[in-house]
Amino acid sequence: MDARLSPCRALLLALTMLLVACKTPSAASSGTDSTPSSPGEVTQENPFPTKPTVKARQDSAADAALAQAAQQAQSAPGKKGAELFLAVRKAYPETTAGQEALYRAGVLFYESQDYANARKSFNELLFENPLHPEAEDAKLRLGRAALEVGAYRDAYLMLSSLAERAEGAEQVRLLQDAAKAGEKAGLYGQSLQIAVDLAGRAQTPEEQQAAVARVQQLVEGRAGFVDVARVVEGLPASHPAWPVLTFKLARIHYHLRDWTRLEETLNRFLAEAPSHPFAPQARELLARATRRVEVQPRTVGLLLPMTGKYKAWGEAVLRGVKLALSGSDVELVVKDTQGDVNLTGQAMEQLAYDEGAIAVLGPIASDDSRRAALLAEELQVPLLTFTRQEDITAIGPYVFRNMLTNSAQARAIADYAMKEKGLRSFAMLYPNLPYGVELANDFWDQVVDNGGQVRGAETYAHDQTTFTSEAKKLVGRYYLEDRGDYYEGVREVEQQTSGQDAFRKRKAMEKMKGSVEPIIDFEAIFIPDEWRRVSLVAPALAVEDIITNSCDARDLERIRKTTGKKTVKTVMLLGTNAWSSAKGASGLPELVERGGKFVNCSVYVDGFFVDSQRPATQRFVKAYRQAYNGDPSLLEAYGYDSARMLRQMLESKQAPQSRAELREALANLKDFDGATGKTSFDDKREARKPLFLLSVSNKGVTEVTPDQRASVGDM
Repeated sequence: MDARLSPCRALLLALTMLLVACKTPSAASSGTDSTPSSPGEVTQENPFPTKPTVKARQDSAADAALAQAAQQAQSAPGKKGAELFLAVRKAYPETTAGQEALYRAGVLFYESQDYANARKSFNELLFENPLHPEAEDAKLRLGRAALEVGAYRDAYLMLSSLAERAEGAEQVRLLQDAAKAGEKAGLYGQSLQIAVDLAGRAQTPEEQQAAVARVQQLVEGRAGFVDVARVVEGLPASHPAWPVLTFKLARIHYHLRDWTRLEETLNRFLAEAPSHPFAPQARELLARATRRVEVQPRTVGLLLPMTGKYKAWGEAVLRGVKLALSGSDVELVVKDTQGDVNLTGQAMEQLAYDEGAIAVLGPIASDDSRRAALLAEELQVPLLTFTRQEDITAIGPYVFRNMLTNSAQARAIADYAMKEKGLRSFAMLYPNLPYGVELANDFWDQVVDNGGQVRGAETYAHDQTTFTSEAKKLVGRYYLEDRGDYYEGVREVEQQTSGQDAFRKRKAMEKMKGSVEPIIDFEAIFIPDEWRRVSLVAPALAVEDIITNSCDARDLERIRKTTGKKTVKTVMLLGTNAWSSAKGASGLPELVERGGKFVNCSVYVDGFFVDSQRPATQRFVKAYRQAYNGDPSLLEAYGYDSARMLRQMLESKQAPQSRAELREALANLKDFDGATGKTSFDDKREARKPLFLLSVSNKGVTEVTPDQRASVGDM
């Protein structure tokens, strides 16, 4: 005997073990395979005892009452007649006449479509006497009444039990009703088994066609993997439902990426049913499975939203990718995801199966990238995505990411402030948006990890335009009642204005409030918001005496003379790439135009800077301007670098010939000199690179070079 499991049996065993391992005790104890501990035990599957529980006696008075009720019921049919019989039952409960009256009441309730009372009568009868002469009819009516009232599980159990003892057309009808009840009760495996049995006993082509259609409906509907595997196991190929079940089984193997069993199942299907309507689909599925290992070493896929609301993103990345591959023999296959998760999944499979892509670039949007990453891992196709979604690479070893993330920005700006500038205390002002909240949390974590403190944090609405309250809260001027020096000032004003009129007292009090010193116990403020909001926040901070233009020596000297203070405490503003802005009418970035001196000396981080002096960045910008007659953005730059990485590997002397080899090459990439910085992939397959630190002055925005870092922001 061959010890090797058949494809069906192996799948059935694996899936059954998985379901059993996950089943709760209550679920396990209520399955249809449960058996009573003794022959007479009442269970959910065997709801009636096997022997009478009430010893009914024959009684002449009861017999007479039953005969009278029967005569009266002829002129009072339906529910009224049923009530006459129930009266006999009530008067003579433990008699043969009382049980017969209960049966007749059930019949009348059933025929008048009062199925609830019919169930009640039949249940009571069968519990008392399962051997009643009309027990089989009572069970039949009970099962169909349960079906009518929606007690589907009860209906299935009763009708399927009766079908086991029935024959011919009656058995077929019972099985059909049981299958209907089973499906509505969620017993899809049992319903599928019945449908398959009915298809096998169909007498005419029309009956067989209808029965097979019913099997297909269940297979394509709610029947699970284990259900299909269990039913098809041992089913002969000559059975009319075999092709439907076997092709479904093949698709299950495809879903599970069980390529060996997929090919075995499809080959058997095509051998046994070459002319079946599903045969063309089976051949295509088999061809696709075969092509999964056929890799085109010079073909790279690209998943981008070329239409839809993210079209501009896709076009930007595509420009960078095309520039990177210009002049090479790398074939680029672009698939439009339209920003749709389902289309992304389909496109990913097409690139893997139909195009033989050795690697795939993209997508951009979070949901699209997650879908592509899951498939990349299943199909073992290296994916280099552009999404900012955190932890995307945790999906598996075939998923890489080259894109500026929030956590990378928070880490870079915190490291600069603390390790380069030596700052230890911070405040934060951030919008109540996912972007702002996530960056604020990441920055806070970085500060704490580096041994610093966040001493103030204020949030604001995403569409807010004035920030007086938030600035006051940061420096302790909003809740003055909590400050001791304020109360001292109040007492002094009251003493000095004693005897004066109310107007003078009020003016003196207002002057005192304005003179309360701000509590500035932080050295920098982190503002993770876009540049328009920053240009409004910075002036509001200055109103509360937070001096931010620390690198302007002339302005600091003016402040010293005005205030009479020998030393002036300054605060550095820190930001993210959302601070980047286009050039305005003056030729300066709009952040500088609108923010003025209040944003001078600030530093923010970005993943790309078009005016950088880094040689690799300059080469990219020059090539891009020549090709497109314009300036590139971050998306073009990251698309360019990602494509250049693959090109470098595919054109090397030891060019990868398989997806596994390319995955290893990507994982071991070190110090790739690109437009966005020297890039290496860490052990989580995240691109690590020195980001661009950008300093704001009245002359514009310039990159903070390593040589300048020690001086930028110093007084």
